[in-house]
Amino acid sequence: MKTIKIILTDDELLFRKGILFMLEREKNIEIVFEASNGEELVNYLNNNQDNLPDIILMDLKMPMLNGVEATKKIHKKFPGIKIIALTSYDTKPFIINMIQEGASSYLIKNASPKEMIFTINEVASKGFYYNDLIMNIIHEGLIFGTKKTKSTFDEEYLTTREKEVLELICEQLSTNEIAEKLFISPRTVDGHRNNLLLKTESKNIAGLVVYAIQNKIVTLKNITNKI
Repeated sequence: MKTIKIILTDDELLFRKGILFMLEREKNIEIVFEASNGEELVNYLNNNQDNLPDIILMDLKMPMLNGVEATKKIHKKFPGIKIIALTSYDTKPFIINMIQEGASSYLIKNASPKEMIFTINEVASKGFYYNDLIMNIIHEGLIFGTKKTKSTFDEEYLTTREKEVLELICEQLSTNEIAEKLFISPRTVDGHRNNLLLKTESKNIAGLVVYAIQNKIVTLKNITNKI
């Protein structure tokens, strides 16, 4: 099992150490750094590009540089790093804002340890993970006028195969699972995914899901029924 490198970013020392203790017990997880605010996190990434994490667990409210602003900076310079928002804020504006900034998942701090471990593994293997609650909030937010990835959708903009890949991404299938289902190679799946990111101007896989829901390529009902 591939080791997942993680950075913990939270200004609450006791909470951060509790998460550290829990994650260190997982054989496939390695904590490479702890940061108490976004500025400390960004400085570490800039100075340790030979030891970048796969995932950052990101608190939202922190001194000096908060989680939202840190996410913006990180996605601009280190687009391959996946960010899981880990916060006590469960209101729709916070959730939608972080999703728009490219968060791969959103965890409330009262989530169970089992849910956290599951989310980390899903994000590491599939690029994102949203539970039913978050999916519903994304859908509602898009309906009520949050920022759109594209203002219009041309039926010919995506190829049939790209749409098929996008639908399976929305079902939260991994690259290998998509390849097996469509009888194509994982490398071909990666190629289609990269084309989708370019065409939709999405920041990451999570952005593709938002794009697909918004443009009615998939419906929320179809996604939640298949997950």
